[in-house]
Amino acid sequence: MNFTLPKLDYSNDALAPIMSEDTLDLHHGKHHQTYITNLINFIKNTDMDKMSLEEIILKSFQDKSKIGIFNNASQHWNHNLFWKCMKPNGGGQMPPKLEKRIVTDFGSVNNFKKEFKQAGITQFGSGWCWLSIDNGKLVISKTANAVNPLVDKMKPILGCDVWEHSYYIDYRNARPKYLEAFIDNLVNWDRVAELFLSLIHI
Repeated sequence: MNFTLPKLDYSNDALAPIMSEDTLDLHHGKHHQTYITNLINFIKNTDMDKMSLEEIILKSFQDKSKIGIFNNASQHWNHNLFWKCMKPNGGGQMPPKLEKRIVTDFGSVNNFKKEFKQAGITQFGSGWCWLSIDNGKLVISKTANAVNPLVDKMKPILGCDVWEHSYYIDYRNARPKYLEAFIDNLVNWDRVAELFLSLIHI
């Protein structure tokens, strides 16, 4: 399988000042590329060389001999979703079907935002916070390091990177401020709704 760095749907300066050009240059151009390069090197001439990214993640999870493969494959998948879930002048109103399900499963949009931010704030050390579909219901979770909800048979539709390289240039150690800016000003709710509708029957 030929894994490559995805082209962003926006220029590296388009998310500023919420996420700076310096952050995108480093995070997308350096960190994400490194995960891909490492993954390709790890799986070269192995049975995983022909597998999809999802297959590699599920096969390597919890296999201590394949921790390097898992970490780099999962981080590649995580970042692919992360970039797609943002846009310039993001945030704002959710599409009606997504908003309706958010209200059903969390009580209100404000409750959802509060719980999502809290998941990211309370993730100790590096990791991610997620909105996923689990048995037909929207759920919020947090994961350490490279782990994502796929390994728990959930279907992620929104992920926020809370590794320090995602926010330290712009927010220093103020992770709560970064999470608030992400959810209110960066999230591409049209894309999240599109994923939601493609993965669930309403």
